[in-house]
Amino acid sequence: MNPLPATMSAYAFSSNGGPEVFEKIDLPLPVLADRRVLIEVAFAGVNFAEVQHRRGEFGAPDGPGGYDVPGLEVSGRVAAVGDGVAGLRVGERVAAYLPSFGGYAQYALTSADFVRPVGALPLEVAAGVPCVYPTAYGLVSDVGRLRAGDSVLIHSASGGVGGAAARIARAAGARHVFGTVGSPAKQPPGYDAIFPRDGFADQVLAATEGRGVDLVLDPIGGPVRKASLEVLAPFGRVVMFGDQGLHGDWSEDLWQLWKTTKSVGGFNIGDVARRAPATIGGHLETALAALASGELPYEAPSLVPIAQVAEVHRAFEAGERSGKTVLRMQ
Repeated sequence: MNPLPATMSAYAFSSNGGPEVFEKIDLPLPVLADRRVLIEVAFAGVNFAEVQHRRGEFGAPDGPGGYDVPGLEVSGRVAAVGDGVAGLRVGERVAAYLPSFGGYAQYALTSADFVRPVGALPLEVAAGVPCVYPTAYGLVSDVGRLRAGDSVLIHSASGGVGGAAARIARAAGARHVFGTVGSPAKQPPGYDAIFPRDGFADQVLAATEGRGVDLVLDPIGGPVRKASLEVLAPFGRVVMFGDQGLHGDWSEDLWQLWKTTKSVGGFNIGDVARRAPATIGGHLETALAALASGELPYEAPSLVPIAQVAEVHRAFEAGERSGKTVLRMQ
């Protein structure tokens, strides 16, 4: 590869707010350190957490020069490796999870724990894997404890995590995979039935002949989370992984959970990355292999030039995008 530059371009923000806060700026190249991998970014996946980052839900910008660079997942080629990195070579095609953000840039730095070769998978597809699929495996397998024959309900079914979780659940032997969407215009593939989010409980119970589902995956919160408990079969689980509805704290009567044989769990990829990084790397490796082999099917993502990042964020907030969106960096 060519010699590394001293600076790089990035799309960042120095104040929280709407999509208009994005600026194209130049920043110093990230400093390589032990066990770190520098990646020349080709594509960056877009996730709702990056909208939250920009809006200020994770705090004010405090990065280099007062700017924060969003972006939780990228694909590209290894530009440099720090001491202690094994199994990765300069020039290799890889995908990476970025727990501290930084993906909307020409170069990104992350721990080797979160970088894996993509094999035969196209780079534009691989860019949408490192955050989405480890989250989906964590929801379905680690916390959700899905077993063959279980029925699953996935809220925000048209999103990246929802689609990945549906594929993983199907491959694991789920009997039924249902989804809910906020807009009836969204009809994502891979589900046995899609229900409008408003009033979904009655339709889920009717579809399961009153039994309910064994597992609900919920990034919405508030009334949706409350209603999800009402559609659980005996031993059913609700797994939380977000608060897209901005409902704030949520509580449930533990006595009632005990009396109705239900449980509530949570999954946060940032927490797992801090305390069990090998889990995220393992799920990423599993997902890349399964997608490349065809064990898990995938759809080509929507590709958008990085210069249109503000428009992409506006569409995300308006609920106008479905499936996976990937920013083309070069």
